[in-house]
Amino acid sequence: MPTEQTIDIARAIDSNAGDGFSIAGRAFTSRLLVGTGKYKDMDETARAIAASGAEIVTVAVRRTNMGQNPGEPNILDVLPPDRYTILPNTAGCYDAESAVRTCRLARELLDGHNLVKLEVLGDQKTLFPDVIQTLAAAKELIQDGFDVMVYTNDDPIIARQLEDIGCCAVMPLAAPIGSGLGIRNPLNILTIVENASVPILVDAGVGTASDAAVAMELGCDGVLMNTAIAAAKHPVLMASAMRKAIEAGREAYRAGRMPAKRFASASSPIAGTFF
Repeated sequence: MPTEQTIDIARAIDSNAGDGFSIAGRAFTSRLLVGTGKYKDMDETARAIAASGAEIVTVAVRRTNMGQNPGEPNILDVLPPDRYTILPNTAGCYDAESAVRTCRLARELLDGHNLVKLEVLGDQKTLFPDVIQTLAAAKELIQDGFDVMVYTNDDPIIARQLEDIGCCAVMPLAAPIGSGLGIRNPLNILTIVENASVPILVDAGVGTASDAAVAMELGCDGVLMNTAIAAAKHPVLMASAMRKAIEAGREAYRAGRMPAKRFASASSPIAGTFF
């Protein structure tokens, strides 16, 4: 017979089934978002994304065929929109004008789909966001009816400004895109999370499963990654690891970690001992 404690644990774990979140009114269960670049072929892309459990898949419109090049392999053939929420992104854009134009092209290709990921980069070496151009593009896209998930730096002030102008999710970097360095400024991310009323998702810089878990333990609503999975020796296996890390980090955040202490605290207290 299961003990009362066992039943309580099972209930706590089962409660994760209802621990989804929403972006722009769309409900999601998985808090792992994944990209489609850098895989060796379409088959590996499809298998890794399936193993990740992701429901939102981001696609670089300027670098991936979504139907704009008839006769070439179409990413939507292996990642059908009736199974995944396709998130067009503006990777490779270095000014607001090209980013806005790219989002409008994606909306045409996806029959009026308005959810996009905006990123406007400052230079090719760092791939850091150009915040001024990002703000300008976000304002124009929101006025044009887009639901904008926006890539930005880990500056809490800029994150708040992007939320205030109407972005439906703010996505601060953990580290430079594709670097795999993990979260360099966890306190900045924590400050952004604590002051946000829209979903906060770490975007860029995750290298391995522990990085994803840390992001979730900070209270982030999710993590978006590409290179950490695609550049692994075994991408499908890494996708599975990331899925588990996201779930574990979220559970740890909801459980509430113990306070950190400078000195030891006995697991078996001395008070109440028999001799």
